[in-house]
Amino acid sequence: MSLSKPKYKKKLFNVHVDLIDILEIDTENQTVRVEPLVTMGQLTATLDPLGWTIPIVPELDDLTVGGLVMGTGVESSSHKYGLFQHICVSYELVLADGSVVTCSKDSDPDLFYAVPWSYGTLGFLTAAVIKIIPAKNPVNLSYVASDLSETFCNMLIEHSVRRLPGRPMYTLDEAVKLFEEESMKKGENDFVEGLMFSLNETVIMTGTMSDTCELDKLNEIGKWYKPWFFTHVRNFLKTGPGYEYVPLREYYHRHTRPLFWEIENIIPFGNNVIFRFLLGWMMPPKVSLLKVTETKAITDLYENNHIIQDLLVPVKSLKESIITFHKAVEVYPVWLCPFNLANDPGMVHPAADREQMYVDVGVYGVPKVPEGKTYHSVNTTREIEDFVEKVGGFQMLYADSYRTKEEFRKMFNHKLYDRLRQRLECNKAFPDVYDKVNKRARS
Repeated sequence: MSLSKPKYKKKLFNVHVDLIDILEIDTENQTVRVEPLVTMGQLTATLDPLGWTIPIVPELDDLTVGGLVMGTGVESSSHKYGLFQHICVSYELVLADGSVVTCSKDSDPDLFYAVPWSYGTLGFLTAAVIKIIPAKNPVNLSYVASDLSETFCNMLIEHSVRRLPGRPMYTLDEAVKLFEEESMKKGENDFVEGLMFSLNETVIMTGTMSDTCELDKLNEIGKWYKPWFFTHVRNFLKTGPGYEYVPLREYYHRHTRPLFWEIENIIPFGNNVIFRFLLGWMMPPKVSLLKVTETKAITDLYENNHIIQDLLVPVKSLKESIITFHKAVEVYPVWLCPFNLANDPGMVHPAADREQMYVDVGVYGVPKVPEGKTYHSVNTTREIEDFVEKVGGFQMLYADSYRTKEEFRKMFNHKLYDRLRQRLECNKAFPDVYDKVNKRARS
């Protein structure tokens, strides 16, 4: 979702990999074989009518398998299945010497575990085999709205929060506890997600795939004329807890039309009912188009007045993270998505060296700063990065990273990656991962 453009492509030889096809659906072995430029929208459109789905479907239609494998991907089903890399069975790669290899947990496991987060610096991905599971339709989606306590908000923002009649009140500890409890119910909840609309307003959503549907509760949220999903969720702060049924594919791509909520900064009137009805079918604009048409002035404006970060922190540090990010940028809504982080080899490991529940805290928007002060993107982002590293977390690398190379190597475990780079003589063809993801490599 980042609007940053890679500078390194101007300096390095570009190899066009126009691999856009779904190659094979194997229902017997419950796998699908795809090329790297297959998108999530393309994949769900193919599998859904057949009664299958992949266990993790990152929300935006245009996200590609290649980007999700070489980078990472997370979704509201990740509390059960982990990151996108954890649903992959094997990868086919073209290496620096031109050879084609296939790796899996059983065949060259070192390469298999080193590929995620490597950003194409070990080889070109030409195909991936991904697990599929039987799908049920629609999703029974429940919403629980909560406020945080007056005492807690007094402590943080130095004013009272009015208690609204008939509304449940939770301390931040209780809200985090509820979110963690729902995340741990892997047998009950197929999906868990939270949206924070302010420090004292949160909606926690849980969903299950269902064979049945109450027709009067069916909400086709993917229709072009429907309100943006995050605005629909926000209404539950007024109405209180509720539930509805959402078609599975529309649930998967619920954040696509408003690009979570970023489209509000691009088209402020985009959620107007007249605009939605007449032109909603055009939403969202392609991120690739926005990058092409973006001038240097707009780039500078975004860099100095905007933040896009996905910060992956242990669930035990969620409360501290929320407070820290609020003080640093006060950007809302904030996306909360739990995921199970396996203790596998590779670039990312749980802080406790054992399987552990983490949370993706998605911070996207225009920071608020006290009157008379200026937002400093570099200093603020570095402060956030320092905090995330301190609690044993990670930063998604599609976003701006201001880590030095030494700091970057401290946040991400390079032991296996370095070994593979040396073994495969990657320096003859591919740059180091840091040279592709640090801020100086992007504009």
